[in-house]
Amino acid sequence: MWNCFFRSIAKAFFLSFVGIDFKIKTVELQGKKIKLQIWDTAGQERFHTITTSYYRGAMGIMLVYDITNGKSFENISKWLRNIDEHANEDVERMLLGNKCDMEDKRVVLKTKGEQIAREHGIRFFETSAKANINIEKAFLTLAEDILRKTPVKEPNSENVDISSGGGVTGWKNKCC
Repeated sequence: MWNCFFRSIAKAFFLSFVGIDFKIKTVELQGKKIKLQIWDTAGQERFHTITTSYYRGAMGIMLVYDITNGKSFENISKWLRNIDEHANEDVERMLLGNKCDMEDKRVVLKTKGEQIAREHGIRFFETSAKANINIEKAFLTLAEDILRKTPVKEPNSENVDISSGGGVTGWKNKCC
C-alpha cells in the first residue's frame, strides 16, 4: 500500500516537473465502466522528445490547438506526422480547436480545423475548457471510437480498461 502511494506521489511530482499532467477519468459507455488515463503532454517544442514516447501504446490521441493562436494551429501538421511515426497504426486521433468561447479573439477559422481533420480522416470539435463546451462530448466520442475497435476479453464483463499506461517504463503497473 505505501509503496503504491509513494509511486503515485513520485509519478505526479515527475509529471509536474516535466510539464505533463496526468488524470484518470471513468466514464460509462454501453453499460460498461471505462477507465481513461489522460496524459496532457503539452505541445511545446521543449517537450517534443518526452511527448513522442507517450504515443507508443496510446489508444487515442487528442491534438489540441488554441483558436486564438495561429502558431499552435500551424504545429498540428507536425504533431500529426509525429503520431504517424511514433504511435500504433490503429490509434484513434481527434483534433480539437480550444477556446471557442473567445470568438472575438479568433485567429484560426473553424473551416481550417475542419479541413485538416478531413484531410487526415479524423474527428474534429471546437471546445472550450473554460466554458465547458464540447469537452465531455469529445472525450466520450474518442472513448466510443476506441471501444468500438477494442475486443472485450470477457463478453459479460462490466468493466473495460482502455488506458494505455503511457510510454514510460515501470509506470505501466497498476496498483491500489
